[in-house]
Amino acid sequence: MTPPDGTGQPTDHMTLSETIRVLNGRRSVRAYSDKDVTDAQVTAILEAARRAPTSSNLQAYSVVVVRDPATKEKLAAIAGGQKHIVACPVYLAFVADLTRIEAAFRRHGNSLDDNNLEMGLMASIDAGLVGMSAYLAAESLGIQGVMIGAMRNDPEAVAELLGLPNRTYVVFGLCLGWPAEAPKQKPRMPAEGIIHYERYDAGMALGVVDPYNAQLKAHYDEIGKETTDESWSADVDRKYAQRPRDHLRAALKKRGFDFR
Repeated sequence: MTPPDGTGQPTDHMTLSETIRVLNGRRSVRAYSDKDVTDAQVTAILEAARRAPTSSNLQAYSVVVVRDPATKEKLAAIAGGQKHIVACPVYLAFVADLTRIEAAFRRHGNSLDDNNLEMGLMASIDAGLVGMSAYLAAESLGIQGVMIGAMRNDPEAVAELLGLPNRTYVVFGLCLGWPAEAPKQKPRMPAEGIIHYERYDAGMALGVVDPYNAQLKAHYDEIGKETTDESWSADVDRKYAQRPRDHLRAALKKRGFDFR
């Protein structure tokens, strides 16, 4: 089932807004101009982002703003040499943070030592929601960037570098800057395989994979990026079939997150 017009796209003033326009134009930007992102702009972005939803008003996240070139160099190395971390004027680290919750427990004679999957999920989701809100707020100003999940390559090294206490870890980072390029937008899977009405349709969900492989291959061919005929499927298999970041659970347990 699709929306009444059959296209899935906004068609009139009742379904168009600046926010929808920004999201529809979103793309990852990894090259930045020399123009600075001011402290006032960072503050405005983060103040808006702090209005993101948060489970039970826990606000189980923190944000570390990084401008120091030496720190960004070290973060880039942890992230596998992603040079845009160094190049961006400002880097935001979004932290799942249970420290304030732990303090609240202690006030009432309880402990977070036996925390479970739900606690870690809530904090991680909180960080994700505020991070995406910051991304959108930045884009609304014309400031663009890219998310960096590779902060999870070595949570302990990132924590040491940023001075994070126990009960915290960086879920992901966000490079921000004024774009020096306008990369071609990567296609997404067809909506009919992603958006379901009333009940999940497994046939439709899987049916979009082959067409998307072809669409993504055409995109990569156009921009000169090497790929295969099964572009998306092969890439997913190559990156994730062999248990990526297999050390992560143990590393996060050391940081006070017991994902049981």
